Amino acid sequence: MGGKKPDFAIPLSELEGFGGRLRSIKSRMNGTKKMFEDYREDIGDGGVVDKLEEFESGWEDGREDIGQQLGGLADMADAVVREVRKVDHDLEKELKKNTKKNEKQIGSGKGGGTVKVGGDGDGGKDGGGKSEK
Repeated sequence: MGGKKPDFAIPLSELEGFGGRLRSIKSRMNGTKKMFEDYREDIGDGGVVDKLEEFESGWEDGREDIGQQLGGLADMADAVVREVRKVDHDLEKELKKNTKKNEKQIGSGKGGGTVKVGGDGDGGKDGGGKSEK
């Protein structure tokens, strides 16, 4: 682990809302036709309205593909968050279980002895250590 940065890291907090943001983009993208229709009278110029309709109908096929891709990415982002949280929870549970098991072993005398560092009571003059059980 020696301080090397990971090759790829995404903060989980950022990924949590990513699926929802992608779904919002998909929804707004699919709502452009209705938006154009809602503002038809406000635009006034028929030429602009015609161009907007041409634009809208011109990418109808691509929109479906983009929408499917956005939906798939949103689902993947949600799955990653869900699985990371599950693994995190499982690791925490296992750590607590093993910690309790080790505490019981130490409390019952099954753990190791103690090690004195700094000598045998002479102020650490000899620099040696003693192991006691």
